Amino acid sequence: MSSTAQPTAQPPVSDAAQSDQGAGRRRGGRLARQALRAAPLAEDIRPVRPGMESGRYRVLNDEDILRIHHAALDILETVGLADAIPTCIEAVTARGGYLNDHGRLCIPRALVEDTLSMAARRFVLHGQDPRHDMEPWGQKVYFGTAGAAVHMVDPITGKYRDSTTADLYNIARVVDRMDHIHFYQRSIVCRDLPDPFEMDFNTCYASVSGTSKHVGSSWVLPEHFEASLQALHLIAGGEDKWRARPFVSMSNCFVVPPMKFAEDACRCLEAAVHGGMPILLLAAGQAGATSPASLAGAVVQEVAEVLAGLVYVNAIKPGHPCIFGTWPFVSDLRTGAMSGGSGEQALLMSACAQMANFYDLTGGVCAGMADSKIPDAQSGYEKGYNYALVGNSGANLVYESAGMHASLLGFCLESVVIDNDAIGASLRTVRGIETDEASLSVEAIRQVCLNGPGHYLGHDQTIDRMQRDYVYPTVGDRTSPKEWVEQGSPSVVQRAVKKTAEILAQHKPDHIPADVDAQIRARFPVRFDRV
Repeated sequence: MSSTAQPTAQPPVSDAAQSDQGAGRRRGGRLARQALRAAPLAEDIRPVRPGMESGRYRVLNDEDILRIHHAALDILETVGLADAIPTCIEAVTARGGYLNDHGRLCIPRALVEDTLSMAARRFVLHGQDPRHDMEPWGQKVYFGTAGAAVHMVDPITGKYRDSTTADLYNIARVVDRMDHIHFYQRSIVCRDLPDPFEMDFNTCYASVSGTSKHVGSSWVLPEHFEASLQALHLIAGGEDKWRARPFVSMSNCFVVPPMKFAEDACRCLEAAVHGGMPILLLAAGQAGATSPASLAGAVVQEVAEVLAGLVYVNAIKPGHPCIFGTWPFVSDLRTGAMSGGSGEQALLMSACAQMANFYDLTGGVCAGMADSKIPDAQSGYEKGYNYALVGNSGANLVYESAGMHASLLGFCLESVVIDNDAIGASLRTVRGIETDEASLSVEAIRQVCLNGPGHYLGHDQTIDRMQRDYVYPTVGDRTSPKEWVEQGSPSVVQRAVKKTAEILAQHKPDHIPADVDAQIRARFPVRFDRV
């Protein structure tokens, strides 16, 4: 055709065809936007990320915090803790502690203050992969799991069964793929392993095999810990490399509330100090049972107990990294049962986060322990307000935040995927709203209103901000009713089941080299299969 040739006439297009074409273009545009949202985001444009600054929610004022602090110091000095083991007594009394007439180890105020002046601050919690390193200080917030549930929950049937080592490994593999779950503390008890040594060893090794994020684990005897430490040295490439980047922390319940030391746990604590492992100093009284029913009193007791643990550790080795793990739990005072999903639980953990901030210590609290037995509406609302309030309280490390049901008795693998969505949305509330010049959008408003189409759908700022400012769910549904029906009307649980199956089929962690895995399996009784 020459440059002057006229185009061939086209038949007229009906209104219906024009409408279909327009609908097709809209669907095409929508699908393109959905594909864009589904693509992995570069770190610098993620709407939320690990370690964002928190602290907008304050359940305690400054006077409240000082009252709790002074009350905790008072009971440490006048009540003290029972059942201290000889090495604990030796270390603490050498620094100024003393045994009272009841044989309880008392800690003077001056010793607490001296300890706070030397305690470790601004220490990194390492992942096996450095991109998962966490900086849990100030008011930076990270979410992770914990446990330990004794059952796995089927989200479809609601049936409970004993949890196994294979389950623990699979949970770690799923957590490894969750953007908004930043660390993995062992979530379940390996009930297929009746031997305590095998349980402790496999709990740690299955966890570090399934994810390259930071791992928390626990041990019942120091000999069990020492065996795990040997395996961790192999994974790290030597003891010196382990000590430079310890990628596992010890969850240590060194106290039995109210105000008593736990002998075997204290021996494990001392082994962790000597082995260069960070310690979550965990005090977990239950309000109305093993701690006061008063919410303020429950916080006072747990703060006192964890301060005692901090004195203990620093008396052995000044500056050893410790996480201030005040975990007062709630009782339903009508029945005595634990109520991990309650509003009171959110208040307690938010207050404890503020106390850790007050001491300028890395704080570990918990949120997300639904009382509901399955992933349902009750689970959703219980987890939702706990995530949002505790996440905004200034907490550094939020444990128990994914998969947990029945107030720590049950764990649902598919709930990890659902909870990841809820945590992501809660983290968006942590980030808040920026009001810089670009965010105020004056120029965008001028362009659209004076020169543009009267809407912002295709504006450059909209395309940019749709990824930078907005968090999108993975299994949460935002389709229209028509589209939802066309997809088979799936529930969030059904979508989570599908997503979880995809992860388990496709994700085969290989961050521990095969030859190192073979060495560990040759030396120790490993009881799970590596995928």
